Amino acid sequence: MKKGVSWVVVLLLLTAVAIGQKKAKSWKEWSKAEAEKVLNNSAWGQVQVDTDLSEMFYTPTTDSRRAPNANSRLEQGATNQETSVTYGIRFFSARPVRQAFIRMIQLQQKNLEADVIERMNSFAELPSAGSIIIAVTIEGTDKRSLGKVMQIVSSAATGTLKNTTYLERNDGKRVFLGEYVPPGKDGFGARFIFPRIVDERLFLTPETHDVRFYSEFGTAIKLNMRFKIADMMVDGKLEY
Repeated sequence: MKKGVSWVVVLLLLTAVAIGQKKAKSWKEWSKAEAEKVLNNSAWGQVQVDTDLSEMFYTPTTDSRRAPNANSRLEQGATNQETSVTYGIRFFSARPVRQAFIRMIQLQQKNLEADVIERMNSFAELPSAGSIIIAVTIEGTDKRSLGKVMQIVSSAATGTLKNTTYLERNDGKRVFLGEYVPPGKDGFGARFIFPRIVDERLFLTPETHDVRFYSEFGTAIKLNMRFKIADMMVDGKLEY
């Protein structure tokens, strides 16, 4: 009886080891939902939604300066409903984010050439080196509101953002913007580039508790998102 029980124990242990050694799912096998989760609800990607309620107050678009947002209504008309702008804020220098972006493209475009896929995969798996890159995409429910935001973001430059854009650790240490790249046609969004090494040390390490990305585009746009460093570990290494 004891011998039989011992064999049962051995089999259970072997099964547990086999389960523990099961290979993680490759990013090339992610579904659309899995890729979107990495981009919008993960250690490396979150969304900020800014909602404007001022347009909900109905007032005919006549020459009345007392109504909320009246000047804008006179010039462009009123929507008479709330509008929102969604900012996708992601660690673009982190491989999971680039892998999610590339996976989304490959799922949407089924007839890509083999050499194009190879270049995409190389880009997705390229390790981060000298910079921390935050990418911000922008979507909106109202074309007029979205157009205003896109105009501001597209016309911004490093010089106008460098003093109001930074990464801040939980200990208060900040690193300010090194370079800003406006959004292009690639779909990855605007890029905010920061040095990875500050005062001859890595700015972020596994010992860091959290980091906050903050950026002001004048008074019109304020981006503010916090990320937990402990959740950015991949195969025992910090990925950002």
